[in-house]
Amino acid sequence: MNNNILSKSFLWMFIGLLVTFVTGYAVCTNYEIMYAIFAKNGYIFLMIAELILVIFLSARIFKMKPTTAKVMFLLYSFVSGLTFSSIFVAYELSFIMYVFLIAAAVFGLFGFLGYTTKVDLSKIGTFLMMGLLGVVFCSIINIFIGGDTFSLIITIISLLVFLGITAYDIQKIKNLADYSNMDTDNLAIYGALQLYLDFINIFLDLLRLLSRNRD
Repeated sequence: MNNNILSKSFLWMFIGLLVTFVTGYAVCTNYEIMYAIFAKNGYIFLMIAELILVIFLSARIFKMKPTTAKVMFLLYSFVSGLTFSSIFVAYELSFIMYVFLIAAAVFGLFGFLGYTTKVDLSKIGTFLMMGLLGVVFCSIINIFIGGDTFSLIITIISLLVFLGITAYDIQKIKNLADYSNMDTDNLAIYGALQLYLDFINIFLDLLRLLSRNRD
């Protein structure tokens, strides 16, 4: 049962990532859309829409019909792709793919650890969430401070936190698949959303870290 749910979760995560990256690349090649997003404050509205979508999907996913949950997940992936378009402008495609492969390898490693470990990772879940809140808080402060060293420290801590959360989420999805009576399709989308968010944040942290060596 858990292998089936995890397989579906990874499949939908991959589909979500594909939608995000294809959308981001397509948008960056269209001047009119890029202008509308970044020159007319469209980026702020997209960020707000992205936040609303992920909060709504996370809160309501098990109350939705499976088809609705899938459509909402794809919509969120698409909106994320619109905001991701800036990455394809800032970095070369070859470098983005290089970082993507590293992120996939690291993500896979910690996902495997989360799946195979006998340690109950729920015990560290609270600390991981506290670490995540700390990263968010420090990131907001850094917007006003703008310290390069402080930014580096935040990125490293964020990477470590999301690596831990990846292992935690894999184990959580595995346990839910074993002991939950929830709809399997909705559970797969729930898992895909969690893993999608984990991967995206690992990718972004690695992109920031590795790009520093190119400056």
